[in-house]
Amino acid sequence: MGLHSMEMIRSLIQSAGCIQQLRPLRDQLHEEFEKRLLLSHSLDWNRELNQVHDLMISRVARMAEESLEQEDEGAAPVPYALCLFGSGGRGEQTLWSDQDNGLIYEDSANQELADRAATYFTLLSERISSMLQELGYPLCSGGVICTNDRWRKSWSEYRSMLYEWLQVPNWEHMRYLLILADMRAVYGNSGLVTRLMQELTSYVDKQPIILEHLLHNTLHHKISLGVFGQLIKERYGEDAGGVDIKYGAYIPIVNGVRLLGIEAGVRATSTEGRIAALLEAGIVEEEIAHDWLEALSIALKLRSLTPYQIEEGRYSTRGKLPADRLTKERTSELKLCLRIGNDLQKYVKKSVHKEIEQG
Repeated sequence: MGLHSMEMIRSLIQSAGCIQQLRPLRDQLHEEFEKRLLLSHSLDWNRELNQVHDLMISRVARMAEESLEQEDEGAAPVPYALCLFGSGGRGEQTLWSDQDNGLIYEDSANQELADRAATYFTLLSERISSMLQELGYPLCSGGVICTNDRWRKSWSEYRSMLYEWLQVPNWEHMRYLLILADMRAVYGNSGLVTRLMQELTSYVDKQPIILEHLLHNTLHHKISLGVFGQLIKERYGEDAGGVDIKYGAYIPIVNGVRLLGIEAGVRATSTEGRIAALLEAGIVEEEIAHDWLEALSIALKLRSLTPYQIEEGRYSTRGKLPADRLTKERTSELKLCLRIGNDLQKYVKKSVHKEIEQG
């Protein structure tokens, strides 16, 4: 890939001894991937980019462990996993994604060890989050971050929280549940996440009515396409005339596929992986799966073409494709993506209702 192969990138990231060595590499790779976007298939481009994000975040986690060891805090007292949610959990981060992460750790044999674990992982989470900010990853505006004790718990505490959400299926709990459904271990003991997701799958299998509650959240974001097939554009502010790619195209697609994945007990967290699993299981037809992949590919590409800014050293974007970047070709692509997304939302609604009727 340009100046670097993935093997070289891996080696450079793993050999970095501190954030000050890692940050220039991230900035260089950002520039390289930005140049390659229009020359690559967007799904291939996305997979490689997210390998880089995973390598960066994993290296930060190890650096954080090493820094605590140097301060005589010792090693992790029990096994744990640093996890990603949102686009990170789905392996769909953009060049400028923020921190959507959490931390899950093994239960302790006694109270003394439990207290030690809680103290250690609080320190580790603060160190990881601080280092990621230095590396250019801003904090999650919604508070889904390992420094928030809602997203930093022992396995049994996560399980209790999961069942609280499932048994009181209000809007907020269903929102949290859908966030959890994208949970993926990026560093540490992935088995902790696997066991937790098995709890969710088992519950949905026995109580499919929960899908109805999840459906309302899933369909909350509407496709940015009017009844006459016109793009719904931003009306005011500096984005006037542009289109909200994140919430008007990308999020409705990934939300729909995710709910179908939950319904089918699919463990893959990426949208591409979920579509492949649904196809392999014979749940969706090949032509439909192909359309969904095409819509995803377009949404990922256009989302990555939205302008970004660097504020206080951190990458960020508003997720809007401005009017001057809506060329005739991109408008045509976007409309195709949105039409498929519209059909996908109808498909999801029909599928969930059928599943509930069948019990």
